[in-house]
Amino acid sequence: MIQPLRRTRTFFGTMAGQIFLILTLGMSAAALIALTVAERTRHHDFERVRRQRVVASAVDIAERLRRNPARVERMMAARDIYGAYPAPEGVALSEPDADLEAALEQRFGARSQPEAGHVPVGLCFPNMRKDRAAGLIDAPRPDCWIVRFTDMHGARRSMALTFPRIAKPPSTIFNPLYLIVIVAASAALAILVARFVSKPLRRLERAAEAFSLSLDPEEIPESGPEEVRAALSTFNLMQRRARAGFTERTQLLAAISHDLQTPLTRLRLRLELVENLELRERLLADHQAMQTLVREGLDLASSTELREEWSAIDVDSLLASMAEDAQDLGQPVRFVSGCGGTVRVKPNALTRCIGNLVDNAVRYGGSADISCVRANGRLLIHIRDHGPGVPGDQIAQMFEPFTRGPSSQPGGRHGTGIGLTIARSLALSFEASVRLRNAEDGGLTATIDMRG
Repeated sequence: MIQPLRRTRTFFGTMAGQIFLILTLGMSAAALIALTVAERTRHHDFERVRRQRVVASAVDIAERLRRNPARVERMMAARDIYGAYPAPEGVALSEPDADLEAALEQRFGARSQPEAGHVPVGLCFPNMRKDRAAGLIDAPRPDCWIVRFTDMHGARRSMALTFPRIAKPPSTIFNPLYLIVIVAASAALAILVARFVSKPLRRLERAAEAFSLSLDPEEIPESGPEEVRAALSTFNLMQRRARAGFTERTQLLAAISHDLQTPLTRLRLRLELVENLELRERLLADHQAMQTLVREGLDLASSTELREEWSAIDVDSLLASMAEDAQDLGQPVRFVSGCGGTVRVKPNALTRCIGNLVDNAVRYGGSADISCVRANGRLLIHIRDHGPGVPGDQIAQMFEPFTRGPSSQPGGRHGTGIGLTIARSLALSFEASVRLRNAEDGGLTATIDMRG
């Protein structure tokens, strides 16, 4: 029960969920308002038709009375005119119909002073009983109207007019079926609109995520409405400018590194001429450290600006060949187990990333075991050493530039401390991550986590 509620809150926290909610409520409210207006219009039309019948009948009787009043009065008294009878004496109109009176005044003239209203049918049919009418036990009783006016001769006329009752259709506004249909239709349209509107934003979100992992993502196709195309175009421009900035930085560092090679070479030649053997060896070691620092600094800069095509490779073959190459160089590196199949990556970036992690494992842990597993759609490459590991509170710091392992590790504090930083930057270029953990039985395990 908690999981569906959490998913529901998460959905309504998104832009698509909020658009869905607003559109569903808005369209449902609009439909109900439209139905209410239609219901009022229908009620108005129903009453207008009822009044029109009364006006037409009253005008007809008034015209007959004008031509032959004595005869028409006798016929009405004898109930020979269907639907028109003399009005009962002493009947007061407690609720006169102002609209009907206005319509009668328009037909008879202002001097007619009409009075009209709807009265109970018993006043028109005082002796009417349903049990004496065949087949009319459940039938609606007729409408009864009292109309009074002054004719052109000044005589006050009073009549009762009856009509078959028109059954007013029941209201459908609050019918549960109608409400369900309205809400369901509104929700279906709202979810389509929400998905359509949020689709460009999802594309932009995926592109931003890819850009956060790699400086070399594919540009977003600039399609859709004008505002969306403008946003995507601006994002693509931002990516190009960021790549240009990193390229310029790398070229600058490459130029500095290249220019440093000549003075460093001359410096080495001069250091070779130092007669004191112990001092010469110490100076040459410092010179070598300087060259290594320049080279790895350039590697760190270039790792964030790596431009390489994606391709599918056999991951087991790559790991096995890297282990064999390391063994040929005398390094204690083993390929323990594979995971089979291919993976889509940037091959050079993956090779350099694994190479850096293997070098770190050999340098600080004495050896390296390489293995590969697949789990939950991910491919994990493990590089494990058998050294003392790293204190748990220092693992996160190991990815910071110029951070090295404890001096108690075999060989002391070798290197420049940017090998893991380069490995992490290379992994980001093919949308992967690198993490460290201490093995339960000793040693440190570096894991490359990427899509399988």
